[in-house]
Amino acid sequence: MSHPTHFVDPPAASAPPASASVRDGAKATARLSLVIPCWKDEAAALAHLARWREHPWVVDVCIGGLTERTEFAQAVRAGGGRFAGCPRPSRGQQLNAAAAEARGDILLFHHADSILTPEHLAALQQLDTQAPGFRGGAFYRKFDERHPWLRWLEQVERWRSRSHGTLFGDQSVFVRRSVFEELGGFAGIPLMEDVDFSNRLRRSGPVVLLDPPMASSPRKHLQQGAWRTTLRNASLLLLFQLGVDPARLHRWYYAEGPARS
Repeated sequence: MSHPTHFVDPPAASAPPASASVRDGAKATARLSLVIPCWKDEAAALAHLARWREHPWVVDVCIGGLTERTEFAQAVRAGGGRFAGCPRPSRGQQLNAAAAEARGDILLFHHADSILTPEHLAALQQLDTQAPGFRGGAFYRKFDERHPWLRWLEQVERWRSRSHGTLFGDQSVFVRRSVFEELGGFAGIPLMEDVDFSNRLRRSGPVVLLDPPMASSPRKHLQQGAWRTTLRNASLLLLFQLGVDPARLHRWYYAEGPARS
């Protein structure tokens, strides 16, 4: 049985960033680890590392990639990040491997092609006071502004998230480390690991949905068509719920377009 969903208002525009208190010497209530799975979007992952490694609330940036990508691993470590390698593409395994390297009290699982801003981190930092005892949650979703005819889906997505819907990976799921360990991490599957984890997280206690919404790259929609991508994703989700092997779904998913994660 799912537990209630909590909603937290976005930080006021006139308020200073939450990280300012850290710069001023105040003790932070928790530390954040940014955890990024990466298969092909290496440049985007490195850009996140460069942007967030010095943020006063981010204790580390941990990237789960492939063992064979030695040059990428070296670039991550040279840039001050932590790299965890897996022998083959499997987002669930890559997320778990990277999370094992993390030192933060809160784990933020972020896709390389999603756009993380200071406002997202500020909203997370306010959780301890606005939603005491939170276990985990995600951000609402924002659709690409270059496709205004898709914008109506944002309200549908907000309703879906509020109505005990799945917290998908491109919503940047966050969870307390203690809760992540209690739940046993992600299932070690190559696809739909977010669906499985979301179901278990919701059953374990209340989740939090945050603004500002998280924007993701429109690449798949541009390359493959918005409706085709939407219908393909919905079909794969249904097949997963019907018990189709995630490894088979992974092959189908990436056979249709560029291999990214």
